Amino acid sequence: MSDIMQRRPIADTGITVSPLGLGTVKLGRDQGVKYPHGFKIPNDREALSLINLAHDLGINLIDTAPAYGNSEQRLGTLLKGQRQDWVICSKVGENFIDGESSFHFDRASVIDSIDRSLQRLNTDYIDMVLVHSDGNDVDIINRYGILDVLNEIKKSGKIRATGMSTKTVEGGILAAQLSDCVMATYNLAYTDEKPVLDYCASHNKAVLIKKALASGHLCLNKNEDPVQKSFEFIFQNKGVCSAIVGTINEKHLRSNMEALNQYLQRSV
Repeated sequence: MSDIMQRRPIADTGITVSPLGLGTVKLGRDQGVKYPHGFKIPNDREALSLINLAHDLGINLIDTAPAYGNSEQRLGTLLKGQRQDWVICSKVGENFIDGESSFHFDRASVIDSIDRSLQRLNTDYIDMVLVHSDGNDVDIINRYGILDVLNEIKKSGKIRATGMSTKTVEGGILAAQLSDCVMATYNLAYTDEKPVLDYCASHNKAVLIKKALASGHLCLNKNEDPVQKSFEFIFQNKGVCSAIVGTINEKHLRSNMEALNQYLQRSV
């Protein structure tokens, strides 16, 4: 791996991740997703080819969730024999069954969710587990003590890092205070959560960026490459460890990595 693609630490957990992560919602779910164009869920051969390409490009972070349809189950098969090559990030809190999402943040549901994810992923540990928020970040944290529950499970060795995929500034900062990592939305079209990035940078907490390319909706003027511009904008923030980009198109994955490499080379 080149110096510019050097992996970045997740707080003080000992986990390091590539600046680009592979999101896998499109491996398991095509209903109720907010992409500008429809897509066909790839078959196993196509999915494995994508995963192998990601690995060859230097990506080691793969993002999944129970809310991503059967993404976890598929990864449990697709990653067989290469588990040690990947940092797996999954979630608790949201399930997606029969086309509908439901949220459960109580202690018993969290414990059960992690055990089911371990089974589906065919592994005895998950590197990172985040709370999948329904938007009421602070209430979820305070009412259920959910990050305390995750931190307890972390001590058992079933998970290595804890955090929350948040939707508010207040929730993001509170989650950072109580865990290792925050997954926040930040892109050229949406900067409201910048204070979360700043807090994490100054307190040695990790940030993963979701919707880095605005779920494919991002458009700029004809003289700008939206992907390069997006990565430049995101990675100027010191707290950012990785941008999660969900794609099932190998050409797009290659071009995303090329754009990121070009920015990292310029910033060295």
